[in-house]
Amino acid sequence: VQLQASGGGLVRPGDSLRLSCAASGRTSSTYNIVWFRQAPGKEREFVGALRRSLGTKYYADSVKGRFTISRDNAENTVYLQMNSLKPEDTAVYYCAARMHWNVDYSAARHYDLWGQGTQVTVSS
Repeated sequence: VQLQASGGGLVRPGDSLRLSCAASGRTSSTYNIVWFRQAPGKEREFVGALRRSLGTKYYADSVKGRFTISRDNAENTVYLQMNSLKPEDTAVYYCAARMHWNVDYSAARHYDLWGQGTQVTVSS
């Protein structure tokens, strides 16, 4: 399974962006896909997750109410809709995947499949 993240860019505070994570491979539709981000000089942090089997969504407190995860099963793509962007959202955003859901879903160490990252810069 391979992951391809896209959709990043340079936007102003308050703007919106939609990131995409396309999964390819024979069993890609069975994977749980989550989003992390990493700002310069900081550790990679959890952003949001979508549990495939139940459709349950989880978000970091810092993005709750502003970001929304969704999935297009036909396209094997997970989206991260980011609204009301703030300068502190500036980071490289990564999607990651895992076949079996882990209750410690926000820990990056549990994921062995990663996309290449897409840069999001929020600046006036």
